[in-house]
Amino acid sequence: MIVPFQSGEEIHLVNKKGRTYRCTLKTGATFQFSGEAIPHDDLIGKEDGSEIALSRGTRFFIFRPTMADYTLHMPRGAQILYPKDLALIPMWADIYPGATVIEAGVGSGALTLCLLNAIGAKGRLYSYELREDFANRALKNIENRISPSPLGDRFFIQQKDIYEGIEEEDVDRIVLDLPEPHQVVPHAIEKLRAGGIFLAFLPTVPQIEILVRALQEARCFEQIETFETLLRPWNIDGRSVRPNLRMVAHSGFITTARRVKRLPKYRDENAALT
Repeated sequence: MIVPFQSGEEIHLVNKKGRTYRCTLKTGATFQFSGEAIPHDDLIGKEDGSEIALSRGTRFFIFRPTMADYTLHMPRGAQILYPKDLALIPMWADIYPGATVIEAGVGSGALTLCLLNAIGAKGRLYSYELREDFANRALKNIENRISPSPLGDRFFIQQKDIYEGIEEEDVDRIVLDLPEPHQVVPHAIEKLRAGGIFLAFLPTVPQIEILVRALQEARCFEQIETFETLLRPWNIDGRSVRPNLRMVAHSGFITTARRVKRLPKYRDENAALT
């Protein structure tokens, strides 16, 4: 379904050099660029991907920002995750339509947006954020992106410390962007269903060492894995094909684990028989 641009919507204007200019449409306003102009009224009602010409003929394509565009440039209350990590987290956490998901460390709401997309209309996302200013900023960013889609029946943001406990029962997934996710492991044992997935994003090696040790010692998790992703764009211009000089390298580690239900008397299969 093609929805024309509307007043109040943010759009991106991209010129032939690939440079992007952000603009929030407003009835009666004017977009100006290097001595040229075009009324916003001429852009309102056009379709995503349309080509437009300014007053002296300079041409732009106009686009709705993608999720990656939006999360990189939206107002921040905290450091955001990069799109390369945001894309992988819903996949490795196996976030599916209808899932009940706990999130903590909402920050600016970038990860929250991705989780809301993944759980669909019938899922439930419960987000814990200790700081009121972060929670308010995240909520505004989320509403600006997905409004007028209903949020009230599938998204619940609460100003609480997840280190002190999780209220929800029978949770399918837990996704954390916190400095000390190992403190959530005891609560995950109680609230995460068998087969559920625990995922944490952390920037440093000492943090993942502490987390993995906590998961192992709990003896309630298996398939514990940690990895990072590196994104290297390439420049392709005719026969000039080479990696770009700049890339998004290390940004953080993703650790995942699967909640298990062991037999009443667990025995190490490698132990000697007696």
